[in-house]
Amino acid sequence: MLAKHLSPIFIIALCTLVARSQQQAPNLTIIPAPAEISVQPGRFVINASTTIGYDSESDKKVAEFFGDYVREALQITLPVKREAVGESVIYFSSKGTEGLPNDEAYTLVVAPDRVHLQGKNAGLFYAMQTLTQLLPKEDDAQPAIPAVTIRDEPRYRYRGMHLDVCRHLFPIEFIKKYIDFIAAYKLNNFHWHLTEDQGWRIEIKKYPKLTEVGAYRAQTLIGNNKQQGDYDATPYGGFYTQDEIREVVAYAAERYVNVVPEIEMPGHALAALASYPYLGCGDNPGPYKTAETWGVFDDVFCAGKEETFAFLEAVIDEVIELFPSEYIHIGGDECPKTRWQACPYCQKRMKNEGLKDEHELQSYFVQRMEKYINAKGRRIIGWDEILEGGLAPNATVMSWRGDEGARAAAKQGHDVIMTAHTYGLYFDNKQGPDTHREPLNIGGYAPLEKVYAADPTPKALSEAERKHILGVQANMWTEYMETDRKVEFMLLPRLYALSEIAWTTPDRKNWKDFSEVRVPAHLAKIDQTETVYRVPEVIGLKDTVIYASEYVFKGLQPSVLGGKIYYTIDNFNPTDTDLEYRDGVTVVVPKGKERVFKAIVVAPSGRHSNYVRAVIINSKSPETTAK
Repeated sequence: MLAKHLSPIFIIALCTLVARSQQQAPNLTIIPAPAEISVQPGRFVINASTTIGYDSESDKKVAEFFGDYVREALQITLPVKREAVGESVIYFSSKGTEGLPNDEAYTLVVAPDRVHLQGKNAGLFYAMQTLTQLLPKEDDAQPAIPAVTIRDEPRYRYRGMHLDVCRHLFPIEFIKKYIDFIAAYKLNNFHWHLTEDQGWRIEIKKYPKLTEVGAYRAQTLIGNNKQQGDYDATPYGGFYTQDEIREVVAYAAERYVNVVPEIEMPGHALAALASYPYLGCGDNPGPYKTAETWGVFDDVFCAGKEETFAFLEAVIDEVIELFPSEYIHIGGDECPKTRWQACPYCQKRMKNEGLKDEHELQSYFVQRMEKYINAKGRRIIGWDEILEGGLAPNATVMSWRGDEGARAAAKQGHDVIMTAHTYGLYFDNKQGPDTHREPLNIGGYAPLEKVYAADPTPKALSEAERKHILGVQANMWTEYMETDRKVEFMLLPRLYALSEIAWTTPDRKNWKDFSEVRVPAHLAKIDQTETVYRVPEVIGLKDTVIYASEYVFKGLQPSVLGGKIYYTIDNFNPTDTDLEYRDGVTVVVPKGKERVFKAIVVAPSGRHSNYVRAVIINSKSPETTAK
């Protein structure tokens, strides 16, 4: 049964809401915001006579999933019966869904005497996920769900979240938890980045050295200063067996999540070259070792040797057996041409194939692998560098360097998945503007607001070209994420914003409702668990400089429902031992002096946000002086 593998964060975390927030918010506290929602008077009370009903066996799985949620969240066991009837029924049905636009659409009607969920396949599952977000608090004397009518469907058919397990490896149980997050917020693709310079993480039975050698590195860079060259002197590595991969793929499928494997080529290949040096350029390639630092390396797969393609085709054969995904991701990014320029085999290949430069050689490489994968009934995805030298005929492009790749591919009639770091979709980027207040990260700036503001469909495209934008994905590169707790911190709450831009049409988005009502409510749920998340800064306050003799800070709100705000005015960093902000604070500044107001949010669990700082100066502003 599905719920046997359900992560505890979703048994509890998705099942706690505050009634006051539901009543005041246009979308209640649902993330992502539904296409249509109409709040009705009344509520459905869950009591001892409530039953859960279903139509078909596939409906039964979702109904049982929901029953386990209720039992764990509310400590109430509801019987699950086929075609249940009565005055208090929660009914799951795939019947009468012919009019729904697709298999991911659903309707949810909560009336005082009945809850009716309708959808086909994933649609019914997503209806259930919405209903779990409407469940009452465990300690409610009369647990009830607000009466509401919802008609919903996704904006995009591809809604993805990526995870790099090569720079740092994470256990299978965490991979499942990650998939739980994806499924709970109506994403439907898990992009599993399995091979890299720093580690080969998938068992390939024909080539055992890939995991005997390539899955391990001798040591790892400390910090992010490559020039300093400070290493931990500790061997690191591991991999997923084929049985473990099958387990993950099946777990994801039960939650309507497709797993897209990525096998990097022709670059980012050091781990493979360390395992099988003959795959490198020249007659005496190497020596190679699995990379101990981050970045882009000149050593790549040789594009001139037939042995290279025989190796990669055999790898793909085993990958296809493990992953039913329509798409196989082949990377194609950041492939230096230095070795190819000096390699007699690559130069011979270019001459024989009539290729004018190494960019066309890369295109030859990608197109040749695409033909092989297409012949197996699958399609390729590659990063936007696969556009260089001519795009493979049936390839889908992940546009990561901006929207230029998306626009170029769409104009050529190719499908696109938007995943641009310029849109805030690289979740390894820091979440706050001040580097010193954030954990070690790769840099960049992708706060919650930037992710939420992104529109994955570039406005410059024509109506016909826009149809090629399949969807959106955020990427989690793990150079600076040694633990799964760090991954969670970088994921939440930005996952909520990704969910909304992937599912909800732009006209239904509402930043104020999202950031001030729904995100605080969802973080309050997560706060009750052991899951790590980043507490957003105080709502209503930004780092700023104010010229005044007196200033009133009012209207500030905690970013986690049930949290509190604490502040200082002496430039010391506040803690929960400092003054608590309640209805407002007036800061008086003597002439010629300044006061530094700092405030933090402390969640009920004790987790706290970074401080926000406002400097109030009692003197003429520079602008005034200049005049």
